[in-house]
Amino acid sequence: MQLTNRAKKLEKKPMTLAERAYLPAIFQGLSITMRHFFMKKATIRYPEETRPFSPVFRGLHVLKRDEQGRERCTACGLCAVACPAEAITMVAGERKKGEEGLYREEKYAVSYEINMLRCIFCGLCEEACPKAAVYLQPDKMAPPRFERDEFIYGKDRLVEPVSPDQRSVRGIQLTPEQADTLRNKMAAQSA
Repeated sequence: MQLTNRAKKLEKKPMTLAERAYLPAIFQGLSITMRHFFMKKATIRYPEETRPFSPVFRGLHVLKRDEQGRERCTACGLCAVACPAEAITMVAGERKKGEEGLYREEKYAVSYEINMLRCIFCGLCEEACPKAAVYLQPDKMAPPRFERDEFIYGKDRLVEPVSPDQRSVRGIQLTPEQADTLRNKMAAQSA
């Protein structure tokens, strides 16, 4: 059955002696190989060298703290609902008496896990969070690992450190001046 009448008749031309010996094809392939041999390499030595990041790059997740060093996350679950890859799981709990300095609200995330193998780094969790607790760092990638279990990040890896100096070292949006200001505020509150 013919669908159209635009059939094209092909004529088979006889091959010359050089074409039958495949010599032009071999020399053409070798010339391409030699050209690529002297070109600049596209690959880099990843852990030692890194390529420049795009200004809109979304990297490794961080659960932010507020100015008093308390966790911002209130376990509302909006980040987990917004995640198209369903990479975020959390368990909510209520703050006990005496834990006011640890958690910002009465409800907090007892466990918060992100499966980095499922995460597509779209940033929807960051946009959905009403407390600005989830932040995707613009300068860090998930490091390479050998075991699947190591790609499930819990609160131990996600929550930013309490010390202002450690925050600025990790590159989480604090300049040294901001770290000094925060350290002074925390010292004034504890005194």
